[in-house]
Amino acid sequence: MDRRETARIFRVRLSEALARAGVNQSALARRTGIDRSTLSQLLSPDETRLPRADTVAAIAGALQISLDWLLGISQEAKLGADILHESLKITPSAHTPVDEGLLRWHEEAAGYKIRYVPTTLPDLVKTDAVIRHEFSEPVRKTPDQARAASKSRLNYTRLPETDMEICMQQQALESFAAGAGIWTDLPLDARLEQLDQMAALLEELYPSLRLYLFNGLSYFSAPYTIFGTMRAAVYVGQAYFVFNTTGHIRDLTAHFDELIRAATVQAHEAAAFIQEQRRKAAAGYWAAAKHR
Repeated sequence: MDRRETARIFRVRLSEALARAGVNQSALARRTGIDRSTLSQLLSPDETRLPRADTVAAIAGALQISLDWLLGISQEAKLGADILHESLKITPSAHTPVDEGLLRWHEEAAGYKIRYVPTTLPDLVKTDAVIRHEFSEPVRKTPDQARAASKSRLNYTRLPETDMEICMQQQALESFAAGAGIWTDLPLDARLEQLDQMAALLEELYPSLRLYLFNGLSYFSAPYTIFGTMRAAVYVGQAYFVFNTTGHIRDLTAHFDELIRAATVQAHEAAAFIQEQRRKAAAGYWAAAKHR
């Protein structure tokens, strides 16, 4: 099938889907964020070009129709619940210091904004000591492989087009500085090294890398990453729930934006906040606080 025929089928099936859903061009434009003039052009009988992949994906997600059907690859028009299994995938997580699946998703999302709620500390700022502490049981990577993968993630963050926002609990960072919880057996010098590295990287990479801290007593979030408009991966322990429909990605983005609005420490304050936690840890503030 040539491009002209594919464009014709796309135009016809988009018209059918709009009519079936009772949605007009204005409503579809609001749902997808695509300009109404662009939608009008796509539906024009004289249009012979195919839309961009992200445009097709946004339309399919908004109308809850199969991408294959919309592009003429499939003759079966899957709608609504029939395509739910296509919108969610469960992907096992490799029990390694740096997950290769995440690395691939980051590479595929180059140029898009990345939004990230970490499980503990952000992966890309972790020192070797912290990685070894978190993965103390045998893993399928050598330390050299783990360091190489971590360096790759950091190099990705340093690319000119990178735009990454991170949200995490303020109390999680304070617990790390205090050596509490899972960090009880991590020596003070390792924690200080980690805090130094984290503050230095935030200062170096700001504003392309921005860290926000929210109050864990008021807000909760499971760990997840949003890869632009392409996909969102929610970490549930040993597996990721991966969403690739516009609606799911938009809902998680709205949740992330709410965490940013509620942040108790803003991105431009994050490095200084970490340095203060480092000062307290070095001065024995947290050890003294435990006995008060």
